[in-house]
Amino acid sequence: MSARALIASAPAFQADLLGWYRAHRRRLPWREEPSLYKTVVSEFMLQQTQVKTMLPYFARWLEALPDFPALAAASEAEVVKLWEGLGYYTRARNLHKLARALVALPEPPRTREAWLELPGIGPYTSAAITSIAFGAPAAVVDGNVVRILSRLAADGRAWRDTTAAGKDLAPLADALLNHAEPGDHNQAMMELGATVCTRHNPLCTVCPVRAFCAACRAGEPEAYPRLAAKVIEARTVARAWCRRASDGALLLHRTDSSARRLAGQHELPSAEQLGLTPEALTGAGEPLAVKKRGITRVAFTEPIHAWPEARLPRAPAAGGLVWVPPGELESVLMSGPHRRWVRELLARA
Repeated sequence: MSARALIASAPAFQADLLGWYRAHRRRLPWREEPSLYKTVVSEFMLQQTQVKTMLPYFARWLEALPDFPALAAASEAEVVKLWEGLGYYTRARNLHKLARALVALPEPPRTREAWLELPGIGPYTSAAITSIAFGAPAAVVDGNVVRILSRLAADGRAWRDTTAAGKDLAPLADALLNHAEPGDHNQAMMELGATVCTRHNPLCTVCPVRAFCAACRAGEPEAYPRLAAKVIEARTVARAWCRRASDGALLLHRTDSSARRLAGQHELPSAEQLGLTPEALTGAGEPLAVKKRGITRVAFTEPIHAWPEARLPRAPAAGGLVWVPPGELESVLMSGPHRRWVRELLARA
């Protein structure tokens, strides 16, 4: 179905989508007992994070910080600690700034344009929050929606990335928006993309809007959207596992407060942070563990090598090295991967 034909069928599309959503949506805490605060927190947490991963964090967050005034009154350290493990810590800091901005207003703004003026709010977040919380006629366009729209119209344009695709597909999203129920419509689109119209092996046979989908009729839904392949850089970071003989403290590197994305986090130090060459560290023998992870467009391989305290340089190249006693390891801020690695290696000792 062409975009023009799809728009002409918008009322039927909206009805089928909304009927499916109300019968089959996942029962999520911000949907079952909705509030502006829950909507905002969930939208921030769901950026770059799957629902199943963020649910326990959401519950813990609401218990500790139940509303905007509580969040605004919290310290940055408390906020970031509660966020620990979700990654992309700028989201937590922006959410904190947003709460402080909102409690300073006589009442929360109700329009997409006004929300765009607030900290941490972009086009997608402003549309999601205002449509869900206030019924504003604003269509959301995230990765899920891009996938659905490109398949519905069998849009063969080649895009650099999802952001570029979203800009081009925004007019179609606006044309299909159910103005009577914009919040549920947007949540239905996101739900459809997350549970049915998935990137791989989409469940076309149970899709509520397959009758409107050109890619489904052509039998090639996975051909859309057509995005340029990501160029992945491979990088190796050799890390050290160094315990202090006197009390078993672990040597960690605390990131500088000027590095806002990772400010105050602790991590196993790299060779360079110890004033060593990677070759010196890797030449010490077989690693205790080799960890792999991806961050944006970089694929990291991180061998962790035991390094004796006696061989530490007297003047390490980087500041921020701290000895953390075993009893304090759970209280200091660490990224999710580093905390898992530390726990795993301590369990082996």
